[in-house]
Amino acid sequence: MSTILGLDIGTEFVKAVLARPNRKGDLEVLGVAKAKQAEGNMWGGAISDIPAVVNVCEDALFKVEKQAGEKADLTVVGVAGELIKGSTTTVHYNRKNPNKPITDNEMQEIIKKVQQKSGEVAKKTVALETGNDNVEVRLINSAIVSLIIDGYKISNPIGFKGSDVVIQFYTAFAPLIHVAAIEKVCAELNLDLLTVAVEPFAVCRACLGDDLDSNFSGIVMDIGGGTTDIAVVEDGGVEGTKMFSIGGRSFTHQVAESLGVDHDTAEQYKLDFETTKLDDRVKAKVESALSRNLSVWLTGVEVALEEFDNVGSLPRNVLLCGGGASLSMIQETLAVSDWYKSLPFSRRPVIHLIDVAELPNLVKEEKFDLDHSYATALGLLRVGVDTIAGAPEENKIKAKIAKLLQK
Repeated sequence: MSTILGLDIGTEFVKAVLARPNRKGDLEVLGVAKAKQAEGNMWGGAISDIPAVVNVCEDALFKVEKQAGEKADLTVVGVAGELIKGSTTTVHYNRKNPNKPITDNEMQEIIKKVQQKSGEVAKKTVALETGNDNVEVRLINSAIVSLIIDGYKISNPIGFKGSDVVIQFYTAFAPLIHVAAIEKVCAELNLDLLTVAVEPFAVCRACLGDDLDSNFSGIVMDIGGGTTDIAVVEDGGVEGTKMFSIGGRSFTHQVAESLGVDHDTAEQYKLDFETTKLDDRVKAKVESALSRNLSVWLTGVEVALEEFDNVGSLPRNVLLCGGGASLSMIQETLAVSDWYKSLPFSRRPVIHLIDVAELPNLVKEEKFDLDHSYATALGLLRVGVDTIAGAPEENKIKAKIAKLLQK
């Protein structure tokens, strides 16, 4: 079977995981690598210097293919940033002939109309935020969240009869300029780009694995270098994704400004904060700087979660991933502070890092150093499998309506 490369082009690092799907639906990891980005390569989670990013990706690609002893056949790349618009729309559809079974063509026509409507909303939102009425957006991901016919929740509507169809449909759109930059990077690297995926959506796919009937519910927070990406999953369906431009690098900048040191020194102070390497005076200043930034970051989390107004009660299970989640101050604050009380949680959320070893349908050897910071790259691999399974064949409609990736 074809090898798939999950390429997570992050603000701090480019992470690459090469894997091959097997016949059981598992992903067999063949190689893992990462390469560090320069400070000006990315902005707000998006590519800002294409040639520089190409060089970093080339480094990561060389490492991962050398380790695997194979080249990538297909590539899936993640996209992030505040201008990525992912939301869930509820659509009520009254069928003219309720005694006629629902067909593939009818479902595809419904999906097409929902995607078109969502795209118009996304374009208006991005235009308002950027002040550019001519901005172009592209559909990146879409998936069925839930489907109800005449009051009955079903997973596959094909062949069912009924008059009242209610569909909750997740769609995510990205500005064309972001997607074009990714396509250019892949072209320069001679990579066969299979698809582009919204990163928090990809992490959710990693958590769900190959189980189309999963009842997993939770909030995924992917804390990267430049952005924090949040997704809410309810009963196996992605309810929506939100992003804001505060990540691990903003904590470093706060330390640099507060202590009057350069970026590299501030980054090392941040990493050493939880060790005994810093003297008490420096440690106190670093703690104060990190706490100030953490307060701002928490506000961003609250605002993002407030926007999930289509969810009655937010899931208590909060999964953290991304390099920024390594800062224990973030984990501890989420676990013990009262940040959640203004939000629709039934009880205090349970906070934990994503354990890659517990992700479903993943086969890896011990030699591969995979932690929570690789969750996005692993999710991109899963999106790649979804995309291959959702190839345009008549018998593939089930995949399209079973919470899988749409293009």
